[in-house]
Amino acid sequence: MELTATTTVTRPVEDVYAFWRDLERLATFMAHLDDVRTTGPRTSHWKASAPFDTTVEWDAEIVDEVTAERIAWRSVEGADIDNAGEVIFAPAPGGRGTEVRVTLRYDAPAGPLGKAVAKYFGEEPSQQLDDDLRRFKQVMETGEVVRSDGAPWGKRARKEFPQRPAQPLTEDEWREIQA
Repeated sequence: MELTATTTVTRPVEDVYAFWRDLERLATFMAHLDDVRTTGPRTSHWKASAPFDTTVEWDAEIVDEVTAERIAWRSVEGADIDNAGEVIFAPAPGGRGTEVRVTLRYDAPAGPLGKAVAKYFGEEPSQQLDDDLRRFKQVMETGEVVRSDGAPWGKRARKEFPQRPAQPLTEDEWREIQA
């Protein structure tokens, strides 16, 4: 599976890159990420929540890095989920900050069946990545993740409010709103 998402952050490239490069900060805005621990200059250990109240862990290594431009990584042998990806940081058009583009590749646990079951329980990977980048933008621009009154407890909210991709309103829902 390959996912890609992009956002524009109204901060200088150097600041955005530096925040992301401090890998231990990633758990502050990535909803399913429980912990990242730096184990060396280019290595780290990751722990994430998975469907059915399970946890997955892996070690990762940075395989390519250009300061303030790109970070590429891959999991090392023995990972619960084989994954790789990159984050590209580029000046936004018109001097409006930084474009952040994330590409993530991974093998879904249990293959297509695992992906289908996760979607059924509200764990849509592309929506999760979009949401993670939205929270990253909030942290970079305001210093915190903005929480609504309906879900002030953050990560726990996904149990009560499973995520799903946006869908158009049905005719009945549209009539109800207009009434």
